[in-house]
Amino acid sequence: MSKHHYVAIMAGGIGSRFWPMSRTNYPKQFLDILGSGKTLIQQTFDRYSEVVAPENIYVVTSHEYASLVKKQLPDIAEENILSEPFRKNTAPCIAYVSFKLMAKDPQACLIAALSDNLILDADEFAKTTHSALTFVDHLNAFVTLGIKPTYPNTGYGYIQHDTIEAAPGIFKVKTFTEKPNLELAKTFIASGDFLWNAGIFFWKVKNILTAFEKYLPEMYEVFASEKDKFNTDEEASALNEIYPQCSNISIDFGIMEKADNVYVIPASFGWSDLGTWNGAWENMDRDPADNAVAGKKVVVIDASKCMVHVPDTKLVVLQGLENFIVVDTKDVLLICRKEKEQEIKDYVAEVKKVLGDKYL
Repeated sequence: MSKHHYVAIMAGGIGSRFWPMSRTNYPKQFLDILGSGKTLIQQTFDRYSEVVAPENIYVVTSHEYASLVKKQLPDIAEENILSEPFRKNTAPCIAYVSFKLMAKDPQACLIAALSDNLILDADEFAKTTHSALTFVDHLNAFVTLGIKPTYPNTGYGYIQHDTIEAAPGIFKVKTFTEKPNLELAKTFIASGDFLWNAGIFFWKVKNILTAFEKYLPEMYEVFASEKDKFNTDEEASALNEIYPQCSNISIDFGIMEKADNVYVIPASFGWSDLGTWNGAWENMDRDPADNAVAGKKVVVIDASKCMVHVPDTKLVVLQGLENFIVVDTKDVLLICRKEKEQEIKDYVAEVKKVLGDKYL
């Protein structure tokens, strides 16, 4: 492991598409979605501990989740939990950790990763990350990981790449497309040169900061004006000045779609976004009728391809449903067609409009 390799685990999202299990006060990255015995953020931390030194792993989260991070990751140092004053998407998050690392280690190489991915093959993942780190260590390049699509998913981003390798197993990125409609997703898959965007990025910190200066100059200037306060007692107050001035934009839209030095590694390590209930269904054990059931007292009659997550103490009889999501929590019952799962966040907005924040 190189002492110059770091990981930033981005853990500030609220997981609204995983509602009602994921709530604003306890979002999905802090839940054991698949019953593995570890939460998603714990699995993510363990995974990257095999790639970089554990003391080089940072978690960037919203200030209200900092105590949850410390509770679930007791071995992480307090100074490695970076608290954003409020959510502004992934570009400000990455700018924050990049400016901190640049002050500490100008040779730093960073992996920017999400906290809620499922990865089943840890050895293959470690091998792939090593290839990506080696590539960006020696070139002014950004690398992302792409997953060979198995069906036209409209909830994922897509990466189109060259067909000629830039290096063994590494291809130049041609285009990024965020969450296409069904027909476009089908076209992408038929073409053979598109991958799902896993949302895992690799770069030298000095190079990503140069890209911020070029493509997001206003954000860069705001952070740069306060950079001397990072890694000091004034950092929190500086962030309170910085974040209101930052646009709410993802690193994908802000930089990756514009930069001409982005590469992708087609990877196969059992990846799932786990961003939706259908993602959970795909990765759970299923009965002969393709129902995935979490709950000890569920009786299924003439139902198929359903995702059911209910308390162990509740008797649930499921009859005649096909391709439905049924989720019951202490105070909310969700019954929704699986093909409408991308709209769950809209249902949450409607709940807020009608009933306020109580059920969010």
